[in-house]
Amino acid sequence: MPPAGIPGGDLMSSNSGVQQPRIVVIGAGPGGICTAVRLREAGFTDLTIYERSGSVGGTWNVNRYPGAACDVQSHLYSFSFEIKTDWTRPYATQPEILRYFEHVVDHYDLAPLICFSSTVTSAKWDEERSVWQLVVNGADQLEADIVISAIGMFNDLTMPDIEGLDTFEGTIFHSARWATAHDLTGERVAVIGTAASAVQFVPEVAKAAGELAIFQRTPNWVLPKEDTPYTREELQRFATHPDAAREVREGIFARVEATITFSNPDALRAAEDLGRRNLETVLDPAVRAKLTPTEPWGCRRPLSSNAYYPVFNQPNVELVTEAVERLTPKGVLTSDGREREVDTVILGTGFATTRYASAIDFVGRDGQPIADAWVDGAQAYLGITTAGFPNLFMLYGPNTNNGSILFMIECQVAYIQRQLERMRRDELAWIDVRHDVMDDYNATLQHDIEQVTVWNQNCNTGYYRGGAAQRIVTQWPHTMVAYSARTQQPDDEAYEVGAVTR
Repeated sequence: MPPAGIPGGDLMSSNSGVQQPRIVVIGAGPGGICTAVRLREAGFTDLTIYERSGSVGGTWNVNRYPGAACDVQSHLYSFSFEIKTDWTRPYATQPEILRYFEHVVDHYDLAPLICFSSTVTSAKWDEERSVWQLVVNGADQLEADIVISAIGMFNDLTMPDIEGLDTFEGTIFHSARWATAHDLTGERVAVIGTAASAVQFVPEVAKAAGELAIFQRTPNWVLPKEDTPYTREELQRFATHPDAAREVREGIFARVEATITFSNPDALRAAEDLGRRNLETVLDPAVRAKLTPTEPWGCRRPLSSNAYYPVFNQPNVELVTEAVERLTPKGVLTSDGREREVDTVILGTGFATTRYASAIDFVGRDGQPIADAWVDGAQAYLGITTAGFPNLFMLYGPNTNNGSILFMIECQVAYIQRQLERMRRDELAWIDVRHDVMDDYNATLQHDIEQVTVWNQNCNTGYYRGGAAQRIVTQWPHTMVAYSARTQQPDDEAYEVGAVTR
């Protein structure tokens, strides 16, 4: 039976057919929220969201570490149907972003659609009946005509392959599972990892820790950002003149579009120059040299912070570039044979960003697991559908990362809505993207990615590349407008379809 408290009735007993398909959305983050708003407006009422945590917000609910913030400017980080005009600063922090998504859920009365603490562990396609059979929390079973995966890229945290993690006698936690009750004041703290999350939380940890050792494997470019909180006058102008906030939003969009493809050599050089100037805030030349990347800007995920580099001027902070050999019961042992005793270890080692829907045990046609279909790397048509998995749609899927993900999600939801309306209109039981269409699309996509020189420097295996082929599976190599146009093109012929049997 389905988990207790499923809103909207018993999915297993529903026999509404294609006219009112049973839709399951996995994840109550930005993608799931947008999907629920748009599909319900389009008249799809039999919709349930399964969320593994206890609240909405997705990555903004999970990542509650101090200093967490968005790297997309605030005025571009709200849905077009619910534009937020009262952001307090150009780059919003996690609490403010989470409040925004909670507001959207409340405003559109989505809470009755959501099952919390409900993890979809597997989903198997039933060819004979043209339905997905899902398992929730490892035991409860239900069926759906349509499954929409809104789990995105940041759902599966990465634990480092370091010997001794289980032998350390102090406190140890991943930044995505921040120990909010743990007081770091005066402690000896080790941070392992120096990428996107660490750049944000390290300055906050440095304020509290008695000693802070930051273990860096590879330096990243960290650019400054204009993040002065909006003045009272600016906030008043946004409140009384909504068009002013829209103008700011449109201006940000235009600037992002101008640099988003990473193909303008002048823009790349300008970004790297900004990074070098930001590095000048580090006073010790030897430390500055260790923090200076040898790779061009854009090769790895772009980072920004005004507070990260100045941390290394503090007397209680040490940058360690020797490789971590293992954790000991008392601390961290590095390749030079030195052991640093610490009280707490914080793992800033990020997420397995390239798994996408394969984080769930999806089994499609002919009993093929999606992990096997993606053995060479995740791929999909438009990042939304993948051949052999009928009626399965993805948000923030393979090769859709660039610019504002909320814009990309809205494009994807509009596309899914169009496909579902087609199924309803034409009385289709299933649609499945053709293999040749998906393969041709991805061949062209990978060719275009190869033209982005800075992404092909053999320096981005963790965040961009996945699968046995180690191809780039996260990035969209064109503008947001180009993606919007591509998802709006009529493409009925891209799909094999099956009619409802009566």
